Amino acid sequence: MLVKEIMTRAVRTINPDTRLTEVASIMCLNRFSALPVIEQKDTIIGILSEQDVLRYLFPDMEDVITGMGALDFEHRETEYKKVLPLTAADLMTKEPITVNPEMPILKAVSVMARRHFRRIPVADGNKLVGMVSLGDIHRAIFMQSFSA
Repeated sequence: MLVKEIMTRAVRTINPDTRLTEVASIMCLNRFSALPVIEQKDTIIGILSEQDVLRYLFPDMEDVITGMGALDFEHRETEYKKVLPLTAADLMTKEPITVNPEMPILKAVSVMARRHFRRIPVADGNKLVGMVSLGDIHRAIFMQSFSA
């Protein structure tokens, strides 16, 4: 089974100038954990995930270890509003990892598992053509096992 057979084709996207207030609204209201960032003609230039936003706000593990006791995590939560004026371009992961629509789904799973992704953009060259999630793949394999 190929990625193109199970991917979602109607993908919600954002552009590099989309403000994080809008990104946060889209993510929270639709329960999306990541959004592809595109330019004209569906050219994928990045992806913005919840993790990208939170990583910007909170210290990494090295900061936690070297600053033992000095970090006020509750205060950092209140600084979330400092992120909201930023744009997708400010925090997105540039040149995102993608899978090809002609790729077997188990190969796509291996790419996702290696990178700890729950969903991944599907691109033909650099043109976004869909998204595929672990849930999509799991459902397809489950359904295929009953039809055989």
